Amino acid sequence: MTPRIRMTLEPGAEVPAYATQGAAGLDLRTAVDVDLRPLERRLVPTGIRIALPTGFEAQIRPRSGLALRHGVTMVNSPGTIDCDYRGEIGVVLINLGQENVHLAKGERIAQMVVQPVARALVEIVDALETTERGEGGFGSTGRV
Repeated sequence: MTPRIRMTLEPGAEVPAYATQGAAGLDLRTAVDVDLRPLERRLVPTGIRIALPTGFEAQIRPRSGLALRHGVTMVNSPGTIDCDYRGEIGVVLINLGQENVHLAKGERIAQMVVQPVARALVEIVDALETTERGEGGFGSTGRV
């Protein structure tokens, strides 16, 4: 099933679009000019609000080109837009580079991937079954 996203746009905002036939995410663009100093983070408005069908979420992900060229990425990645959220989508960007970065209004700043969501049922038990890995955490499975 292809989910249908209903959307409103602030004046001057651009409709998110897939850049290519094979693109997984819709490109999100900044609704305003933004200047980011090194290590500065900012909530950047996109000028869009969406309504997703029940059972879907939108994941907001960074753009690799911004990260490579300018050191700009997202602080919370991926960001999650729940199906019942109706506010404007904002992208929390941070400049990890050493120079100021200017993002012009309309520049692509993130991508939005729409995914189905499974809701879990929580069951409290006295103990969990054992596994080969057990409680081994970070790096515990070793290298191949």
